[in-house]
Amino acid sequence: MQHSPVAFLAMAPASVSFRISRNAEDLAETIHALSQRLVTLEQRLAAMELQASNQARPEPEELASLDNVERLLQDCRHLLEIGVSSEAPPLVASIDDIPYPSAA
Repeated sequence: MQHSPVAFLAMAPASVSFRISRNAEDLAETIHALSQRLVTLEQRLAAMELQASNQARPEPEELASLDNVERLLQDCRHLLEIGVSSEAPPLVASIDDIPYPSAA
């Protein structure tokens, strides 16, 4: 049985319309799935950023220890500055002043 060209042309718009509708539905489902995936990724990123910021904050004990180390370093620098500025004159003014034992 052969279809007449008029019957084929009459069916074509309905078939094309169905395919367009089906493709539009598939695209809508894909966009929805991608949107959901994007929301999930954004939530994971926010959680990771929060975790990273919490790890970046040092503990109070660490801060106290670092403050103590900083004070010790300042004290050492201060002592070094005092030692350099009030350095005693050398015991020997020149190499000629060094007494050598005589070979007697």
